[in-house]
Amino acid sequence: MLAVAKTPHIDLRIVGETIPKRILAALEIEYGDDLKILDDEDELVNVRDTEWFRSIRAEMTVGDVLRIRRENAGLTQQELSAKTGISQCNIAAMETGLRTIGLSVAKKLAAALDVPVAEFQKPWR
Repeated sequence: MLAVAKTPHIDLRIVGETIPKRILAALEIEYGDDLKILDDEDELVNVRDTEWFRSIRAEMTVGDVLRIRRENAGLTQQELSAKTGISQCNIAAMETGLRTIGLSVAKKLAAALDVPVAEFQKPWR
């Protein structure tokens, strides 16, 4: 059993075979509707393995992936440019689909964003 309580500042996880009812009751009082309790029967899956993800990913361009990965890394185009040596203008052009991403550029981007090179190549892997 896994109890997960999330608020803007708290991510509390209690993992075990049986969580005492007094603890669960206290968590329910404290967190109300924000408390999520997952039983062993609740299966967690990797989002990449879902049909939903595959359908969304099929619609994405390589530029979309670059922008999302850059934003997830908390980088501006200028900061990514500094990390890769690729001009900010070229990064913007790649994100909008005006410039393709070759293998050598994909390697630089992948290293800077700590993702596999395949992220910037179709077909998606």
